[in-house]
Amino acid sequence: MSHWIFTEEHKIFRKSVRKFIEKEVTPYVEQYEEAGETPRVLFERMAELGFLGIKYPEEYGGLGLDLVTEMVFLEELSKCGAGGTGAAIGAHIGIATTPIWRFGSHEQKEKYLVPAIKGEKIAALGITEPSAGSDVSSIATKAVREGDHYILNGSKTFITNGVNADFIIVAAKTADSLPHMSLSLFIVETAWEGFSVGKKLDKLGWRSSDTGELYFENMKIPVENMIGEENEGFKKIMVNFQWERLTMAFTSVALAEKVLEETVQYARDRKQFGDSILQFQVLRHKLVDMAVDIEKAKNITYRAVEQYGKGVNVTTEATMAKAYAAEMVNRVCDEALQIHGGNGYMMEYPIQRYWRDARLQPIGGGTTQIMREILSKRLKITDGF
Repeated sequence: MSHWIFTEEHKIFRKSVRKFIEKEVTPYVEQYEEAGETPRVLFERMAELGFLGIKYPEEYGGLGLDLVTEMVFLEELSKCGAGGTGAAIGAHIGIATTPIWRFGSHEQKEKYLVPAIKGEKIAALGITEPSAGSDVSSIATKAVREGDHYILNGSKTFITNGVNADFIIVAAKTADSLPHMSLSLFIVETAWEGFSVGKKLDKLGWRSSDTGELYFENMKIPVENMIGEENEGFKKIMVNFQWERLTMAFTSVALAEKVLEETVQYARDRKQFGDSILQFQVLRHKLVDMAVDIEKAKNITYRAVEQYGKGVNVTTEATMAKAYAAEMVNRVCDEALQIHGGNGYMMEYPIQRYWRDARLQPIGGGTTQIMREILSKRLKITDGF
């Protein structure tokens, strides 16, 4: 179904992205899944078409377009059949390079954002740690200043693009005080001494993206590689979370739409008792419920995206969108797999991959439980209210 948020330009752009993905991404999904990563050549090819710099200023090689255009791109990429590929590209343009664009110096943008837009360097964001997932206040990685460098020690885990990244935006403690007054963000090059990848993680879903455990041991970080001011990283992380969670929400919607479309076609083609299984009213009603669920998530999400694009603080709206859409796509995928019956449980049918990929949505970017806790505070649903 169409939506008011999209202009004619967005619709034209969507058609061009869809054509590219059908030709240059979808045919290779199984290869990416087997390799456990999205190849650099795809980053490079997307850069040639401007896809890695959609929202970024022309000054740095970007297209200078709006956030809805980036959303259109990521939505279509989410429908390629491999959630991991969407995650790899999405992490690069949506959460890793965004802090440099928003808060970095001109020199940092020239040195890191420009080659990232050109597809010459792959970026990752390093926030999560073994004991600090959704709770950034528990980050233990530490950076201590010594002259014109910081000495970085610590580890990160579940880092998308972490194995193959050329640079990583790392959150680290730079003071012994409250979390919102002690975190800083650094641009860390993986070629520097002291960096290592513990292992490439083997995942249930999103298998076409590389995900790694990262270690920093007495790693020297030049002072000029700090993004913004010292101890101001917490606020930057919170701003970045809004777009990350909106991305999780609208990619959930996109995947659910693809699953519904393919399930309707499967039900139309599948024969039982000499006729299409669409003859069964209970199945048709299931499909209708799935469509309604998608539309609810879509409208919550698109409204938040539109407000975010205007510069509004959408912490509440983005959190609602993420919480609802992430659970929605799991409901839709689960019903779709059930409709496929025994075939849905077979690896030869893509529904099993969509089902596995969808399971990450209520976990990544903050679990649904964390989203609800944030909302209970934002909506003042707390003890004593």
